[in-house]
Amino acid sequence: MLRYSRLLLLSFFLLLTGCSNLLVGDKPPPFYIVMDGVQHETKLGSYCWKNGICSDVSGVLDLLENEPPISVKPNEPIQFKLELKPSVVSFAQVEHNNKQLEVPITNNEIKAPADKGIYYYAYSCWWMDEKEKDTSLGDAYYAFAIKVE
Repeated sequence: MLRYSRLLLLSFFLLLTGCSNLLVGDKPPPFYIVMDGVQHETKLGSYCWKNGICSDVSGVLDLLENEPPISVKPNEPIQFKLELKPSVVSFAQVEHNNKQLEVPITNNEIKAPADKGIYYYAYSCWWMDEKEKDTSLGDAYYAFAIKVE
């Protein structure tokens, strides 16, 4: 009977953890951009994570001030890689006046701009509760810069 109880308890635990969107760690997972098979980590900006752990940092341009941009070719595909799939995402190009221009994502990738220059981006994401509508379990934004050469 004890063995059966333990097995039942283990099954129940696995069912709960397998069906819920559990956020792991003390902060959101790293977000990478991948170009030509090379993976580049981005900078984590502001976030709120499980149990009310939050961090508020400056905007995209300030966050990337001392970070060298990643060199890319014009129109090069840029893939996004994030281990924990968010429920909702938003992606924007950030201009020097902090104005944000929405950029569509297709099949989890974008194309680098055709024109040479340095471009700044913000990838914002939310992990929503599947059972309670409009309830966020966590959110984060990530920033990166590319240099089209």
